[in-house]
Amino acid sequence: MKIRKNGFLKTGGIMSLVLAAVIVTGFFWTPYGTTAMNAAEKTLPPSLHHLLGTDNFGRDVLSRVISGAGTSFLIALGVVAVGCISGVLIGSLCGYFGGIADAVLMRVCDAITAFPAILLALVVVSLFGGGMANILLCLGLLFIPSFARVVRTEVARVRDTNYIQSARLMGVSTGRILLRHILPNTFPVLLPAVTIGFNNAVLAEASMSFLGVGIQPPQASLGSMLKDSQTYLNTAPWYALGTGGMIVLLVLAVSLLSEGIQQGTGRGQA
Repeated sequence: MKIRKNGFLKTGGIMSLVLAAVIVTGFFWTPYGTTAMNAAEKTLPPSLHHLLGTDNFGRDVLSRVISGAGTSFLIALGVVAVGCISGVLIGSLCGYFGGIADAVLMRVCDAITAFPAILLALVVVSLFGGGMANILLCLGLLFIPSFARVVRTEVARVRDTNYIQSARLMGVSTGRILLRHILPNTFPVLLPAVTIGFNNAVLAEASMSFLGVGIQPPQASLGSMLKDSQTYLNTAPWYALGTGGMIVLLVLAVSLLSEGIQQGTGRGQA
């Protein structure tokens, strides 16, 4: 993969690293306390003291944006981990063995993907309650079908190649064939799926918080902050711009990175 000639990968990588550094720093330090209110500093415009201004409670918008991005980042990582690990396991078994189990599991995946993911997530979270753990688990389960399909297709393509058949004739165990010979071949298609899944998870978490069933106040969340900022679009537009800008930057950075990975692996063209 030639990084110097891959503009998408280079730009997306730099943006992702900068955002990751800001988010990680935010876990340990922010300019102001994310829940610290100050009635005397309500809806102040951006200044040297508050680079993105303050919100309707006098809280520093920059500090809350950084904290909210950290929340979205952690949830997205967890969602991708749950969806990817489970999807790789299911997709590998279905693609390698086929048969009735493959047909049943793929029909279950079809049933899950037939409904809007956000709608299903809203129903599940409404029934079992909000909170980071429930949101992470709920979205992770809904992301399993997309990863399972990608892996299943690639495993089914590779399983009948000559070197896999030779490994079987040599008595290599099924587990070793999957782990050492087949799964490494799924990485070129799995990496873009992971980056796309991360983006979708960020947007899904923000959407749920925007609708009031995601991360609950006073914990900072980009979705809930964007919702709160609607009331102040005319009087304090920096509130919405700062929050929405962080969502755009997160999605854009990972999208560019995904496009760069696809181009670098020769899959950038349809």
